[in-house]
Amino acid sequence: MAKTTSKSANQDIIVSGRRTMFHGIAYAGLLSAFINVLQMLVPLYMLQVHDRVLNSRSLDTLAMLSVLVVGGLLLYGLLEYIRSTTLLVLGAQFIRKLNLPLIEAALNTSIYEGTAKATQSLRDLSDIRTFFSSGAAGAPLEAIWSPIFMLTLAALHPVYGIIALVSAGLILSLSLLGDLISKSLLKDASAAQVEVIAGVGSSLRHAEVIDAMGMLPLLGRRWQRQQNIADRMFEIGMRRNKLVAACSKTVRYGMQVATLAYGAILTIDHLVSPGVMVAASVLMARTLSPFDSMIENWRMWRTAGGAWTRIQAILLGEQAEREKIELPAPVGDLVVERLVYVPPGSSSPLLRGLDFSLSPGEVLGIIGPSATGKSTLARLLVGVVRPTAGGIYLGGHNVSTWERASFGRAVGYLPQNVALLDGTIWENIARLGGTDPAAVIAAARVAGVHDMIGRLPLGYDTLTGDSRLTLSGGQKQRIGIARAIYGRPRLVIFDEPNANLDTEGEQALVRAIAHLKADGAIVIIIAHRSAILQAADKLLLLQKDASWQFGPTSAVSAIIGNSSESTALKLR
Repeated sequence: MAKTTSKSANQDIIVSGRRTMFHGIAYAGLLSAFINVLQMLVPLYMLQVHDRVLNSRSLDTLAMLSVLVVGGLLLYGLLEYIRSTTLLVLGAQFIRKLNLPLIEAALNTSIYEGTAKATQSLRDLSDIRTFFSSGAAGAPLEAIWSPIFMLTLAALHPVYGIIALVSAGLILSLSLLGDLISKSLLKDASAAQVEVIAGVGSSLRHAEVIDAMGMLPLLGRRWQRQQNIADRMFEIGMRRNKLVAACSKTVRYGMQVATLAYGAILTIDHLVSPGVMVAASVLMARTLSPFDSMIENWRMWRTAGGAWTRIQAILLGEQAEREKIELPAPVGDLVVERLVYVPPGSSSPLLRGLDFSLSPGEVLGIIGPSATGKSTLARLLVGVVRPTAGGIYLGGHNVSTWERASFGRAVGYLPQNVALLDGTIWENIARLGGTDPAAVIAAARVAGVHDMIGRLPLGYDTLTGDSRLTLSGGQKQRIGIARAIYGRPRLVIFDEPNANLDTEGEQALVRAIAHLKADGAIVIIIAHRSAILQAADKLLLLQKDASWQFGPTSAVSAIIGNSSESTALKLR
């Protein structure tokens, strides 16, 4: 069966995005050529009015010149609109190409590296959209056609062309100098700001703990110190940029003065007409304006460049290799084969040589001290984390490479930290995609949560998430159990499912496990409280030295009973 890596697919998306960007910018650049030619109409009009109309006093000539200029300006406005719209559409197409792949890559990154990088990548995408919709993206397109104006100035008088060329060179040199003296500071400031925002976002998820135990003043001072460091670097970098921008403006205005002054000298010597002097001054301003604009917009270019670099890093980072073909519901055993897992940054295996199988209708309880890899094993079983060696197979198929949509329909998972997504309780149970009301209600009834939902303000339409109805830990857990049960999954994994449940909720959970077992599902329970493990047919005991014991509940329980806490079990 053919497989394709997400990393390879993302590389193709990046290449396609670059191609789209190149074609769009090339088209906008072609439009810029015509726009720049049309921008010469006003200075040429001024030249003709001064030298022809005023000398001949011909109103007919003035009318004809005015009609031609108005027509040209209307065409200029149309082309300017098309060019700005092209950049806007280019940004939108770029975002559409990257949106879903970036979200998928960000989700994968958040599993291994936390949410900070993932959240930042989505902000980076927004920064790129802002860049394309602003005038910053079009500034270089204006600058590349400035030679048209320089040649026109040289045609009026060679010295005008020389002044324009020297002025452009000075402004570009100032631009490079500004980038050189502020680049590292602004880059460090941006990275520091990202860390501050990530830290604040992470801490705000624990707002109740912070407020209840009076941690806000200390935490606030920590944020303030970090923010001050970022602000200081940003301020120094921007001061340098502003200094360069001020120097650039001074050069530009000075050269315009020089053009006008030299034009006055040429006019006095009767080498050029007054109209040429005025037209040259206007052309000089237009020639240098894009270069000056590039300095002002350089920060947006820097921000967009950094955003694109981070987006590529996310897309080209280590991605899970998975099949793209949807598979039917699995039939057969769950087989864990010589499983080894070494956590990132560690040299010792957390899980070593796990080897067991479960048949449909069997219930496995996973027990052991804290930090022995129980929750990690749950994540391995659902393919969220990839094993270092060995494999996990459901119905003969590798759970790590299984296409996610079809795998999700076959699996139910209740993590240790239950979180409900923004939306209604109905949408949460139906995993955001269910269209069968009977299936949602059936899952709620099996989980014993149907009556509880009925007592909420809007029942199944009650909204959850930020700024919505606040549910208790037990309510969230019971709704999470219903979500795991939804759609008759063939493999259901509960990680500490009774941690927040009262007696009634625990009894409902026991009944739900019995229902799943009777329905032929493989059920795996990670728990410390023994009541829920009474439903287990088999037990897996994990120890801190990565040793383990698997077997029927009675056999493993006997081993535990015969072992003292101070004596390590002699395990296989």
